[in-house]
Amino acid sequence: MSTKLDIYTTKRRGRIANFLFTSICFLATITCVLMLLVLIWNIIIQGKGWLSWDFIERLPSRFPQKAGIKTALYGSIWLISLTALFSVPLGVGAAVYLEEYAPKSRWRKLIQLNISNLAGVPSIVYGILGLGLFVRALAFERSILSGALTLTLVVLPIIIMASQEALRAVPDSIRRSAYALGATRWQTVWYQVLPASLPGIMTGVILSLSRALGEAAPLLIVGAAAYVPFVPEKLSDEFTALPIQIFNWSARPQEDFHHLAAAGILVLLIVLVSMNAVAIFVRHKYGKKIRW
Repeated sequence: MSTKLDIYTTKRRGRIANFLFTSICFLATITCVLMLLVLIWNIIIQGKGWLSWDFIERLPSRFPQKAGIKTALYGSIWLISLTALFSVPLGVGAAVYLEEYAPKSRWRKLIQLNISNLAGVPSIVYGILGLGLFVRALAFERSILSGALTLTLVVLPIIIMASQEALRAVPDSIRRSAYALGATRWQTVWYQVLPASLPGIMTGVILSLSRALGEAAPLLIVGAAAYVPFVPEKLSDEFTALPIQIFNWSARPQEDFHHLAAAGILVLLIVLVSMNAVAIFVRHKYGKKIRW
């Protein structure tokens, strides 16, 4: 009888602990979401009067009424486009090799460990590496190319890990079925595994690029300017980016520049939400075509 009572007491304590832990997590989540909504609402209140098409088309200026975000917006578009061009093929290719081709060995474990460690390195460390490697050693100077390559270093480990998880999620039955029909390993990967894992890969890529879009520290290290009076047109041009322009305005003592910074944050949020919407669309579109 005492044994049954002990079991009942243990289960009851487990249910109580589970309920308390779930409640704490729920309250923490609600608190964070409410704080985020309050911050976004304050930004909207401060920046909505300054957000217009003229604000997007105007160049930076010392006068708030004439200042715009054109150079920073175009600089961010340049950076994200080049970062995607460099990081996506390298990241997805590395993930495919590690998951589908590389034999299980100590060398593979060492590489995987280093990739996991690199994903947690602060972005400013990559900025120092980009300064030494791209700006000085390779003599790319303080250009868009140096900034894009530095951001590539920031997001590459994340893309590799996200792509690996997406590849691992594909059932082995798909691979075995393709091999049974006479397909080679490359044909299996290209025509079966990659299409099945594409939604997860695209989600990881878009989220990684979203992080790169919001980075300021590595760009400041490699030489992004706070004031650029022209729109960049080639890889060797000087550049600025949305986070740097926002930081520059928020550091000014004039209240009008703070409103400009809020409007710039709204532009950055619109770009980020658009990128995430693309990831959701791709995941939904290709997810409907795949039936495991």
